[in-house]
Amino acid sequence: MSHPPNTSRRTLAVLGVFGVVVVVAVAGIFWWFARSDDALAGENLDSFPAVDHSALTAQQSALLTVLEQEWESGSPGTKYAEGVEESWCADFVSWSMNQIGTPFSNPNSGSWRIPGVYTLQEYYESVDAFVPYGQDYQPKVGDTILYGDSSPFGQHVNVVLVNDAGTLTTVGGNENNKVMLHRIKPSEVPGIVGFGVI
Repeated sequence: MSHPPNTSRRTLAVLGVFGVVVVVAVAGIFWWFARSDDALAGENLDSFPAVDHSALTAQQSALLTVLEQEWESGSPGTKYAEGVEESWCADFVSWSMNQIGTPFSNPNSGSWRIPGVYTLQEYYESVDAFVPYGQDYQPKVGDTILYGDSSPFGQHVNVVLVNDAGTLTTVGGNENNKVMLHRIKPSEVPGIVGFGVI
């Protein structure tokens, strides 16, 4: 004589499987948020570097002040992209330069905002302010680093805050979808295309 299936055992098994799925999902969410602070290259910094503004030009000093404020603000990328949802690293650099009264000029539209890294490189080239990586050039405060697709950042741009004997501290927008600080040695970061000179 066959016995009817034990529904309470099946219910417990289903609840157990559901519990495991929930635990794995929650762990995955915590892992994702924890990794959002991971360095994309080099080292992630959690405090803005102290820079002697008296050793800087007025333009460099103003730019560093804006960059520090924006790093602290935690603003979304749409702030820098005039409300547009897009990759916003070049928007962040364009917006910052506009804030200090030295706007870029987009070679395609004439706007201060240059939303693409390749177009930003074109702009720098058009004003004779682009130095290809590999030349004997030490980037200075306020210069930008432009990266190609093969870099840990992907196609990207960020700004040099400190050059300490070739070790660079940078700030960039859209790094893990926020403004982040990194310390890198360019020789250890593949995919650097060149520098935009302030």
